[in-house]
Amino acid sequence: QVQLVESGGALVQAGGSLRLSCAASGIIFSIETMGWYRQAQGAQREVVAVISKGGSTNYVDSVKGRFTISRDNAKNTVYLQMNSLKSEDTAAYYCYANIKVGIGGTRRDYWGQGTQVTVSS
Repeated sequence: QVQLVESGGALVQAGGSLRLSCAASGIIFSIETMGWYRQAQGAQREVVAVISKGGSTNYVDSVKGRFTISRDNAKNTVYLQMNSLKSEDTAAYYCYANIKVGIGGTRRDYWGQGTQVTVSS
């Protein structure tokens, strides 16, 4: 069984920084794309940032220049460094990973349980 466990969410003042982490565990053969989504109260879930196995990244326009996604393939972990936080960044943040389970196993997306980021103005 594969699990994704997030950490790092907190209450922070506007202009502050946070670093989210998400570690995948279980019988993992390979991980392709990893990323972060967020969902504010009453809103739809939106992609924040994604990173390929080779390190190529993409960001939603609203976080470009402020957020940085990275990953440690040896640790099956993805990070999201968030700087210059704004009140509109307040949301539950979810990590995901496209994982192949075991040799000959199927590949599918797995999701974390979410971590809350609240930015006070």
